[in-house]
Amino acid sequence: MIVFTIGTSEPFDRLVSVADAVADACQERVLVQGGDSRCRLERAEMVSFVQYDELLKLVSEARIVVTHAGAGSVLLALGQGKRPVLVPRRRHYREAVDDHQVIFGERMASLGLAHVVSDPADLPQFLRSLPEQEARPDSRTGSLSQALRIYVAQRLGPPSGAA
Repeated sequence: MIVFTIGTSEPFDRLVSVADAVADACQERVLVQGGDSRCRLERAEMVSFVQYDELLKLVSEARIVVTHAGAGSVLLALGQGKRPVLVPRRRHYREAVDDHQVIFGERMASLGLAHVVSDPADLPQFLRSLPEQEARPDSRTGSLSQALRIYVAQRLGPPSGAA
């Protein structure tokens, strides 16, 4: 099973719209947590919202997890032993206020923790190329926590009381 999740913010139709093509290309069940998406899917299944414990179960059972490059969604996938395939929301398409997801996604890929696919149209071919059983990502906890601290500090500033 391939699970798409778009996080809890605005719709991400540019990603959701390729779910049927992924189902056709990969010949397996595709489940999309699509929020308020306006897309109508024929081959992939779509639900608006999934309770957190159910989402954990779905991600754990999934062969592949496709998500936006939101920190919460990335950590959810990593916590279930998955190397997520990230499709960052882009400012150019008015999916985000800036390209922070592009930067974060590239950083997670450079750490070996995620794959990044910039154009959702490339997903069917990319997903078909992944091995049936991909090795669990090496969490490199120090590197990940350091990368997240730096990212948050750059976005929000240093923690209060920090020198």
